[in-house]
Amino acid sequence: MTYIPHTDKDTADMLGALGMKSTQDLFDDIPADMQAKSFNLPRGRSELEVRHHIRGLARKNATQLISFVGGGFYDHYIPAAVDTVLQRGEFYTAYTPYQPEISQGTLQAIYEYQTAICRLVDMEVANASLYDGGTALYEAAMMAVRITGRRKVIVDSAVSPIYRKMLQSYTSNLSLEFVQAQTLDGVADRDRLKDLLDDKTAAVILQNPNFFGCIDDLTDVCDMAHAAGAMAVASVYPLSLGLLKTPGAMGFDIVTGEGQSLGLPLSFGGPYLGFMATRMEYVRRMPGRLVGATQDAQGRRGFVLTLQTREQHIRRENATSNICTNEALCALGALVYMSLLGKEGLRDVANLCAAKAAYARQRLGRIPGVSIKYPAPTFNEFAVNLPRDAGDVVGELIEKGFAAGFPLGRYYKNMEKSLLIAVTEKRSREEIGRLAEALEGCL
Repeated sequence: MTYIPHTDKDTADMLGALGMKSTQDLFDDIPADMQAKSFNLPRGRSELEVRHHIRGLARKNATQLISFVGGGFYDHYIPAAVDTVLQRGEFYTAYTPYQPEISQGTLQAIYEYQTAICRLVDMEVANASLYDGGTALYEAAMMAVRITGRRKVIVDSAVSPIYRKMLQSYTSNLSLEFVQAQTLDGVADRDRLKDLLDDKTAAVILQNPNFFGCIDDLTDVCDMAHAAGAMAVASVYPLSLGLLKTPGAMGFDIVTGEGQSLGLPLSFGGPYLGFMATRMEYVRRMPGRLVGATQDAQGRRGFVLTLQTREQHIRRENATSNICTNEALCALGALVYMSLLGKEGLRDVANLCAAKAAYARQRLGRIPGVSIKYPAPTFNEFAVNLPRDAGDVVGELIEKGFAAGFPLGRYYKNMEKSLLIAVTEKRSREEIGRLAEALEGCL
């Protein structure tokens, strides 16, 4: 096909058909204060000059910091084989195939990913991945609303504040009631949850380990939710499940989480993947896509898109979601990571994280003026109280080579002096000791 550029007459004809006199009229619906006055673009540069410029910008990032930051995203070691597999040309796409039957390799990889997620969280069925942990939690809330026919959702305050903000944003135009349940000593307040549960409640949403790093056996909360006719929804840190009781064993109906800790690097916001698993009885209420195994007419094993709930496909106004893609490449990375480590490897990494975090908690807790915020057991993340503003302390520690943690006052009132610290298997005893010395020097 030959490209023929538009002439001024073509432009005038198109504008006339739209009832406009100039291209500026196309932007009249945008408030004037939101329109760019001038793009002020610099002169073009050669490829060599652009490379020099971009590398100079990149050097301004303090990527050499020793990281103790968590809050949902963690600095874990990623085996080299993960990227080696991901960079193969036949896998290098984020999409579920639109002509699925001819993409058997991609479909099999997604099928194996779903299987691995089910085994990890102890549930019966998982979908082909979602955008990230926050949108997965939103989809789980909507799934519970569809299943129960109710409109009230109880959210524990120790669920990630980022995820809670996403829940509010995604449902701002829906007639849903979100009720926040405050924690007690860093874990779920059973009495408060019992008071909030009623015959209008669609779901109770909890996180384990929660945003403060505290571990909680939520079996009794799941039982309370079920007794009220509500569903129990969990957001989990997948790597912790190498050590902790599974959400399936606790009785959760829907399990979601952020898969970044399963072989994906910290990339200033992604791309990451959200995972979702549930019980087989709810499979047709799940959003997104689901790959299944089958046999062809000759008895050969094959893979197909068993469920496609996006309305552009077949379900139209009855669709459960408008998920237009998924994070298949990231899901493949998670699968490769879980396959490389295996059951024992995941357990070893989880134990290393827990042991090193326990040492850091003990070491930092001995610093004068520093105290452990909550008495509850933790996995690899814990909160401390400082004698001064945590944000200021973090800023000073960056100058000493540490990304020291997440200031909780950013999202929680009256926690301006509280700092959330994460420790992964990558952190050494020597690095923890240096952090303790640097922190003590700031107080």
